[in-house]
Amino acid sequence: MQGFRPLLGLLLLVTALISWWLAEETREKPAPITQAQGTREIDYYVSDLDVTRMTPAGIPAHRLRTPHLQHYIDDDTTELKQPHLTVYQAANPPWEIDSERASVSADGKLLLLLGDVLIQREGSDSNVPIHMTTRDLRVQPDQDYAETDEKVRVESGADWIDAVGMQAWLRPPSRLKFLSQVKGSYVPVSR
Repeated sequence: MQGFRPLLGLLLLVTALISWWLAEETREKPAPITQAQGTREIDYYVSDLDVTRMTPAGIPAHRLRTPHLQHYIDDDTTELKQPHLTVYQAANPPWEIDSERASVSADGKLLLLLGDVLIQREGSDSNVPIHMTTRDLRVQPDQDYAETDEKVRVESGADWIDAVGMQAWLRPPSRLKFLSQVKGSYVPVSR
């Protein structure tokens, strides 16, 4: 029996090492972000970003907030999680735009709001409140212009419009153009 103790100890040690190795091999590892060219490399990230872009006159033009931003070296793009974009209006309430995630082009001239997108503007003396929902909105911040090919729902009080595809000019005078399959309901105000 005495001769089996070292052998039994060695056998237990080998079993423990094999068990540990198998556990490490089967453990789920985070998958790298890949493209056709290979793994994407992040050169920097920012947490809790809150940045305001000003006009040449020193008036706020846009404000962008996100809990997480990361920049990629390979194509010089930037990705954001749960971005919130505010487009200020001179005398009217600002447009408030939220999405699940976003991607900013290398030159910063195109912002792709991806996933569900919510666009809102409070009412004022000269404007009715607006609540819009869509998906995958392309925004050109320099022109305060946005567009989508997806379904759009616009609500203002009891009025509503459903469409597929939209163009939006957010600078005053703000206007919307619906591209296809437009239907809606308008409730006249009784006096």
